[in-house]
Amino acid sequence: AELLEVIAQAEGIALDQVVAVGDGANDLLMLGKASLGIAFNAKPRVQQQARARINQKSLANILYLMG
Repeated sequence: AELLEVIAQAEGIALDQVVAVGDGANDLLMLGKASLGIAFNAKPRVQQQARARINQKSLANILYLMG
């Protein structure tokens, strides 16, 4: 989560414009910090806590989720 904030700040991107993707419990803080946290083929606990989840083979499905 800290690195997400550092990268967003360095790139001049507000956290309310950040999308994060993760699959494990170690990603939960990062997913919570981002405006849109996506569990991607994630463990059950992560899928329950993330704002969105994708259980498909391709990350390209995130583009569909975003509109």
